[in-house]
Amino acid sequence: MASVLRSNILRHIRVPISGALTLNGSDLIAVRSMSSHGDDHLDKQEVISRVLDVVKSFPKVDPSKVTPDVHFQKDLGLDSLDNVEIVMAIEEEFKLEIPDKEADKINSCHLAIEYIHNHPMAG
Repeated sequence: MASVLRSNILRHIRVPISGALTLNGSDLIAVRSMSSHGDDHLDKQEVISRVLDVVKSFPKVDPSKVTPDVHFQKDLGLDSLDNVEIVMAIEEEFKLEIPDKEADKINSCHLAIEYIHNHPMAG
């Protein structure tokens, strides 16, 4: 828990670094940079494609029925355990952990796509 919190906090901190660099006793130039992870956020089209691939690869799913708006239980006929397994597969695909409270709400491709696209640590 503490490591997850630490990761989330550090992901959003910008740390200014400045000073002169020295190479073989000679000063080079003054450097100032900021750490930022804003540029590595996933593109929404990539998120859509990857979420749909995860759902299509689920054994009980007919891939031809999978769309960005499909509901796992109503449209695909999956049960609540299947829903949990799909969310776990999505967590694995995007290398993140979705809290149970949030995971319980993800019952469609649309909600999965929105959650992943808005998550700063999705990779």
